[in-house]
Amino acid sequence: MAIDAHHHQLLGAASALEHVHCIGVSVGESWTGEAIADVLDRLIAQMGRPAAYLKDGGSEVHKAADVLEARGLGSPCIDDISHAAAGMLKHYDQHHPAFERFVSACGRVSGKLKHTVLACLAPPTVRTKARFMHVHRLFTWAARLLHLSPPGGAKTGSLLARLRSCMDELPACKDLIKRFCADAQGLRACQQIVKTKGLCHDTLTQCQPLISEMPSAPLRLEFAAYLAYQLETAKTLGLDHVGLPISSDAIESLFGVAKRHGVGQTQDAARIALRLPALCGTPTREEVAQVLGISVSRQHEITGQVTSLTKQRREVLGHRKELESLGRSQGEPHVELIPSPKNQSNHAAIVNLSMSCGYQYGPPLVRQQAPCVMENVGPPDMREAALT
Repeated sequence: MAIDAHHHQLLGAASALEHVHCIGVSVGESWTGEAIADVLDRLIAQMGRPAAYLKDGGSEVHKAADVLEARGLGSPCIDDISHAAAGMLKHYDQHHPAFERFVSACGRVSGKLKHTVLACLAPPTVRTKARFMHVHRLFTWAARLLHLSPPGGAKTGSLLARLRSCMDELPACKDLIKRFCADAQGLRACQQIVKTKGLCHDTLTQCQPLISEMPSAPLRLEFAAYLAYQLETAKTLGLDHVGLPISSDAIESLFGVAKRHGVGQTQDAARIALRLPALCGTPTREEVAQVLGISVSRQHEITGQVTSLTKQRREVLGHRKELESLGRSQGEPHVELIPSPKNQSNHAAIVNLSMSCGYQYGPPLVRQQAPCVMENVGPPDMREAALT
C-alpha cells in the first residue's frame, strides 16, 4: 500500500483506509525477505522507488529492505510506532518475575468470575500472539478491579467478599500493575499525538513531558532514542517540520476488515486478496467505469483462474467432485495483482504520486500496504507519493 509522504501536512489527521492506496497484492505459500523484495522490485519498476518504507517489526520486511538496498533500490526505513512501543514493553517486562505470575492469575480470575453474578468483571481476552500490542488492556482491567476492593473488611456473603475471593494473586502483583499502567499510559498518549499529527519537532516536544512521567527509566530512554532516530529520517525526507507518517495502523485495519467480509466458511487467502484493493481509498471515476463495464461472466472467468479454498469446498462437498481433484489443482498460480506498465511511469528514480495537486487529476490516490514514502526527482508533471 502507498500513503502520501505529506499526509499529515495535507490532512492533519491520522491515516485511515480512505487515505491509502493499494498498489499491489500477491499471495504465496510463505514469505521470505527475498520474496518480498522481488514483489517490491516489480512494483518499483512500475511505480518508482519509494522515499521510505514504513514497516512493522517483522524480520522478513527488514530483510527485504536490505535486499533492495543491495540491488541499488534502497530507501530509508520507518519503524511503526505501535510495534516499536510493544517491543520495548516486551523487552523490559516479559521476563519480569511477576509478569507470568500476573498473567496466570488473570486466567484463574477469569475462570472464577465467569458464569457468576460477577461475570461482567471478567478480564478482556488478549491473544498470546503479539501479546504486548494489547496487554495494556489486561493491566488496565486489573487496576480497575483492584480499585473496586478498597482497604477494610467486607461483610460475609456480600458481593465485595465474593469478589475478593476471586482475585487470586492479583493483589500481590499490585506494584507491577501500577508501574506497567503508568508506562503504557505514557506510551499510548505519545502514540496518539504522533499518529494524528505525524512525527516532527513540535510533536516530539509535546511527547517529552509525557515520557518524563513514565516510571521505568530504561523504557523512557529507549523510547526517546527511538523518536530521535525516526526524526532524523524525517529530516532526510524534508518532513521534520510537517510530520512524518509513522503508523501502519491502516494496513492492519485493511486486513482486519478483509478477513471479516466475504471469506465464506473458510479463511480463504485468494478471496481476501481479490477484495483488498476495493476496501481502501477512494476510487476514481475511471476506476468506477471499469468496474461497471465488467460483466458477471467475465468476473467469474477471471476469478476462476486461481485456486480458491471456497471454490474447492463448493466443488467437492457441493457438486460431489472427485476428492483427487484437489491434488490436481495445486499447481495453479496464486492470486497476484500487479499494475501493468501501460499507464505507469518506468522512471527509475523516485516518483512523486502526491495528493497535493488540488485533485486536478481527479480524486486522491488511495494507498498501499508494505510501508514506504515517495518523493519526486522526475519531470515537473509527475506527482508525489508515499509507499507503505
